[in-house]
Amino acid sequence: MTARNQTTSHLLIILLLLVHFTQVAFSQTTAIQNSYNRPSTSLNGKWQTIVDPYENGFYNYRYEPFENQTNPSRSAFFMNAKAKDEADLIEYNFDESQTLDVPGDWNTQDDKLYYYEGTVWYKRSFDYSKQEENNRVFVHFEAVNYDADVYFNGTKIGKHIGGFTPFHFEITDLLRETDNFLVVKVDNKRKKEAIPTLNTDWWNYGGITRSVKLIETPATYISDYFIQLDPSDDKSIKGSIVLNGNLRATQTMRLIIPELKIEETLKVNENGVASFEIKSDKIQYWSLEHPKLYTVSILAGDDQITDQIGFRTIKTDGADLLLNGKSIFLKGISIHEESPINDGRGHSVEDARQLLTWAQDLGCNYVRLAHYPHNAHMVRLADQMGILVWEENPVYWTIDWKNPATYANAKNQLTELIHRDKNRASVIIWSMANETPQSDARNTFLSNLATHTRNLDPTRLISAALEQKDYQGNPNVRTIDDAFAEIVDILSFNQYIGWYDGGIEKCNRITWNITHDKPVIISEFGAGAKYGLRGSKTARWTEEYQDHLYQETLKMIDKIDQLRGVSPWILVDFRSPRRVLPQIQDDWNRKGLISEKGERKLAFETLRKYYEGK
Repeated sequence: MTARNQTTSHLLIILLLLVHFTQVAFSQTTAIQNSYNRPSTSLNGKWQTIVDPYENGFYNYRYEPFENQTNPSRSAFFMNAKAKDEADLIEYNFDESQTLDVPGDWNTQDDKLYYYEGTVWYKRSFDYSKQEENNRVFVHFEAVNYDADVYFNGTKIGKHIGGFTPFHFEITDLLRETDNFLVVKVDNKRKKEAIPTLNTDWWNYGGITRSVKLIETPATYISDYFIQLDPSDDKSIKGSIVLNGNLRATQTMRLIIPELKIEETLKVNENGVASFEIKSDKIQYWSLEHPKLYTVSILAGDDQITDQIGFRTIKTDGADLLLNGKSIFLKGISIHEESPINDGRGHSVEDARQLLTWAQDLGCNYVRLAHYPHNAHMVRLADQMGILVWEENPVYWTIDWKNPATYANAKNQLTELIHRDKNRASVIIWSMANETPQSDARNTFLSNLATHTRNLDPTRLISAALEQKDYQGNPNVRTIDDAFAEIVDILSFNQYIGWYDGGIEKCNRITWNITHDKPVIISEFGAGAKYGLRGSKTARWTEEYQDHLYQETLKMIDKIDQLRGVSPWILVDFRSPRRVLPQIQDDWNRKGLISEKGERKLAFETLRKYYEGK
């Protein structure tokens, strides 16, 4: 072997090892499927917290992690130590520290933490008795932003990276009937290599932002399932079910859909998987007008789980978008996950219901959940309300495209999102990214994500919010010139003509030349307006300016032959540290059609009338 070949071989080995260890670093325990409907014990409520900007509770004075020590010091916050006597030196005390609500963000619960980015430790003590001796118990987090190091009774049980997807860790062998304590180190510092990266246009809410609960299962339990219509045969329900535990003890399982008179006994293979295909000509398809959900039950040994699943197809045919074989136009709006009822990050079913109700009041049949996975309430309610959903991975703006760890992180977050919502009829689009600059590294990054997504879920469509360009150098003709446009099923792009791109009069000069034979969605357009600020339609920040831009933009984009949907930016004003204009923004992005107080701006009615005519 030549020196050059040896060097190449060594580099290849190093690269493979790097990829391997990167994958291991992000190979976190995938959350139990349908934790939403499983019996559970809530750990929501007041948690004791310690703000730790120097991370003294994690590192010793030599900056060495306490958790790497054979016998961790009692100074480590995860030990939850108490002074043994008056001479004992312990420099923290969870039980006498401030409390924060879980779920919730720390930024809006404590004025001192409004801009804080760093580490906060959370502790919750509880007693717990298992229902059956051989049962297993998991602690389940719906989301923690962003890095979560989780300790139970002083032992590290796992780490999760990513602020918007669920995860769990098993605590069966560490569980006591009394005096258990769960400690979570939460760190929301922004990082260049993270997903999302340093620069975003939304608030970096820190904390345990969604619910925490204990889930008790039999020793062998149903860990996963995927039950959907066959994309190539709408008379066939296909899927697979996965068991975790003693696979020899459960050789078969049952799948029951009472309304369709389906009751199948399925054989479990050596990997704990049962695959099936069931024909039925009696399926009522989930639709916008009739969002039919079937009760689906799975029984395996001592475990049983029930879900509410709708069956529908979503496809493209050239520039057409087809729901159950019928052409549809997506009348949408973009939404951020902020509470319309309370302050800060939204997390409750009431938050989700209000946002989706406002969208329906607007005439929407579709919502874009930007720019990260929203809570499970949103898609569960969308299933019930007959609203189609775009879900998005937080690959946003300019990230570290060449970093294998960054890709592994993005892939893991996308995997966890798909795992959670793959049985939701309302979800029709997985979005890979938003407004990302083109490069070979970026194209490879996104294309690999798209391939991974199609392997996980061949029943839905793939898109991304791309950017538009001048066509052949003509500033009055716009097009999409992006290598990733060849990969997506739906061609979506953001445009802000009249706000960031010239004045509103420019809308009258712009035409579009879309060269791809695919459905087009305008994933964003809009303008800022402060509710109650009235004036000329040429004066920025007035409701009149925003309303005028909507009128002219809608006329402009209606000229796009392939147009099959829009999701203007955005339903409600939301917090952003980028938005600092005094008396107008004051840390709020003002592009909402509704103010943060629930007040509707003039453009709300303009868009509603446009949708009424579609």
